[in-house]
Amino acid sequence: MKLITLAAVAAITFTTSAFGNESIIPVSQEIKDTTVNLRDKAIKDDSAYEILKSLTTEVGARHPGTPGEKAGIEWGVNKLKTLGFDKVYTEDVKMNGWLRGIETAEILLPSYQKMVITTLGRSKSTPKGGLEAEIVHFKSYADLEKATDGSLKGKIAFISKRMEKFKDGAGYGPAVIARSKGHELAAQKGAEALLIRSIGTDDHRNPHTGSTNVAMGYTAVPAIALSNPDADQLIRLIDYGHTPKIRLNVQTQDLGPIVTKNVIGEITGREFPDEVVVIGGHLDSWDLGTGAVDDGAGVAIAMATAALIKNNTKERPRRTIRVILWGAEELGLIGARAYAKARQEDGTIANHVIGSESDFGAGPIYGLQSSSNVSDNALHVIDTMASLMGTLGVSRRSGDTTGGPDMIPLSKLGVPALKLMQDGTDYFDLHHTPDDTFDKVNPEHMRQNVAAWTVFTYIAAEWPGSFK
Repeated sequence: MKLITLAAVAAITFTTSAFGNESIIPVSQEIKDTTVNLRDKAIKDDSAYEILKSLTTEVGARHPGTPGEKAGIEWGVNKLKTLGFDKVYTEDVKMNGWLRGIETAEILLPSYQKMVITTLGRSKSTPKGGLEAEIVHFKSYADLEKATDGSLKGKIAFISKRMEKFKDGAGYGPAVIARSKGHELAAQKGAEALLIRSIGTDDHRNPHTGSTNVAMGYTAVPAIALSNPDADQLIRLIDYGHTPKIRLNVQTQDLGPIVTKNVIGEITGREFPDEVVVIGGHLDSWDLGTGAVDDGAGVAIAMATAALIKNNTKERPRRTIRVILWGAEELGLIGARAYAKARQEDGTIANHVIGSESDFGAGPIYGLQSSSNVSDNALHVIDTMASLMGTLGVSRRSGDTTGGPDMIPLSKLGVPALKLMQDGTDYFDLHHTPDDTFDKVNPEHMRQNVAAWTVFTYIAAEWPGSFK
């Protein structure tokens, strides 16, 4: 990182730290006043909502390897330029492409009924024409673990664990292992396929797709998610004493090696241009909806935040604000891992001052959390951010954070992170479903998000001290 200039040092009042001879650099009144002005402008600004409308309407779904993804990348570059970013560029991300095709499911016995399913990421196909077999019910991934290896030969493993609904999405972790690793376990037990209750909290007849732990190639057996009402139907049949026989037909396509992109826009810092504050969201989406809450909202919030700061301050912040629209997040943080690896290789990882990603929908922000590696001498800055977000309904929260999914690779390399905690009570009703569309987004909540993100981003870029 660059050293603070003598002029900057002269303008700063230092106080002695309780932790030794180090000094605490306060957040100046000028920074606070500018931040309040920006916050108050943001709460009346619909730029993020309009950006999201454009993305979801003029582009739509953005699954890697599709024309929609290519259109999304072009849209991102053009929109950043239109918003006046100083520098706009892309970085190639190599990956293996995969597409879904036919998806049908039916209960054959004891009573006929069509079911609503979707394939999970990188699922292999069933045989042409489909697969017919009885299901064996397991209430959880842990219960499937207890089955004897090879005991499910000729059967379909069905995991029915329902995700619990929490404001902070805490039910996701305990449930999602069935989606990510269940296919391997089902194959180990001899099953012909894996069928899971969707990892979601709704009762709509919309299945939830999502990634598995396969980066290339295919899952060990076909891996399929069932809508929650259809999962309940199977359980009721079992409770009546029946052993349902079903037919599954999913056909998928491996595209082989493809190249997607991270799209990056910068507002160049006036004093420390090589030091960067990272904000962003992931540009890709699943193909079932239009990727509005996951993660078009985060993309729009980050873009609008940086543009608002640029257009409403007398001079640029000290540091560079780097907006990253990560690629291929849904298939395993592929763009984020590529970005972190590139920064390691070019030696600029140390220039990443602090970062955060918006990737939990478009609900209002209620808390501000910092990572455990934020310096004790910088915690007062985070407290100041939370204080200035107080009028927005945000309070300081304890705990640790990586700053969002795409921040995980940077966090592992030591980059400090903040989490702007959103109310995700209904997020997993929409997550990875056809219902992830623009009409689900509240413009008032988008304004509140941008106001909170503006407080964090401006102070992080303008305060001259170190967060590390």
